[in-house]
Amino acid sequence: MKLLLDLGNTRLKWALQSQPGAWLAQGAADWNQDIAAALDQAWAGLPHPTMVVAASVVDDRREAQVSASVAKQFNSKLHWLRTPASACGVRNAYAEPERLGVDRFLAMVAAHADGCAPCVLASVGTALTLDALAADGRHLGGLIAPGPQLMQQSLLDATVRVRLERPGEILELADNTADAVASGCWQAAAALVERFATRMAMRLGSASLAPALVLGGGGAAVLLPLLSLPVRLSHDGVLRGLAVWADTQVATALPS
Repeated sequence: MKLLLDLGNTRLKWALQSQPGAWLAQGAADWNQDIAAALDQAWAGLPHPTMVVAASVVDDRREAQVSASVAKQFNSKLHWLRTPASACGVRNAYAEPERLGVDRFLAMVAAHADGCAPCVLASVGTALTLDALAADGRHLGGLIAPGPQLMQQSLLDATVRVRLERPGEILELADNTADAVASGCWQAAAALVERFATRMAMRLGSASLAPALVLGGGGAAVLLPLLSLPVRLSHDGVLRGLAVWADTQVATALPS
């Protein structure tokens, strides 16, 4: 039994895996709350995992908080998975492999394990990340942009007169500032995803197989209806990739 942890920029997601492809329990906690108390409450009464593995894009302080919670609740060591040059059939395109976010790498691991490659992966969160994955597991590279909500906040922070009295709706044409800001930022994200997917189709596709567009992240459901391309939604992509990686990389390295 494995406890899988995904430490993202906005929140920590976790899942307790009892068998491949199945979560016995799962949950999430935002970083703006008391993370130690939230995890203590969420994990109270859970069976003790035989292995705890984590992927992180956050700072050392928050990683230490989570490690302390794991030790307190389960008396277990936490195994951190850092981005490699290659693993689980996926080959990292970065010249300095560790600089690729481990969340992006694990999403590709999950897509490759699911048989989705060749594909374009788009993750909509604090950042909007895009990656191209070939059928043979080669990562061709990708892009990073602000996520739609970060775009909106950056606009508000950098302007004096753009002030919103309410959250905006996403429309084709807006007749007020709140809707104009929300619509512009979300449509900008959709346009970048479609442009990247279209450009990568020539590199990833073939006469008989067009690359899939795999969409994940906390904002996936909002972005989905704005896209004109066929989309495959990915749920818990980082956690599922973490499970594959733990099975193939970590378990074999642990002492019996």
